[in-house]
Amino acid sequence: MASTITSGTLTVKLTESISLNGSEMGSTNTLTINAVNEINQRIVTVDAGNVRTLFNFGGTISAGEFVRANVKYLRITNKDDTNTVSINIRGNATNCWVEVEAGGSFVLTTGTSMMQADDDTSVDTPVLEDLNTISAYSANVIDLDCYMALT
Repeated sequence: MASTITSGTLTVKLTESISLNGSEMGSTNTLTINAVNEINQRIVTVDAGNVRTLFNFGGTISAGEFVRANVKYLRITNKDDTNTVSINIRGNATNCWVEVEAGGSFVLTTGTSMMQADDDTSVDTPVLEDLNTISAYSANVIDLDCYMALT
């Protein structure tokens, strides 16, 4: 059986708009992703005081797991008007936390790798590892808008 889904092109525009002393100082940047044939979008309520898994990634599709190599765009937007949320990006052996302010977004444009945590102060060439899980934590009940495009 052949699929009847026709892939599309995702266009993501990031626009900053500000006028300082009568001069426009904003910009617009556009990212175009071809051959998108799967979208996953949902609103997730993260309960207070618990780390909750938002996405799992692997090499094959399974229940609740996405193929990391197919992820081309991922956005998590904090829909709260007051509270922050902490996003955890976990690989095989390392992870990092990123705080997202109320109304802010966290964006990835690949699912194949993540940053490597390092415990020293030297700046070296990064060694990236596979992305396995993205989780969220907040001290308060908070809603997240989660959007992912895959090829």
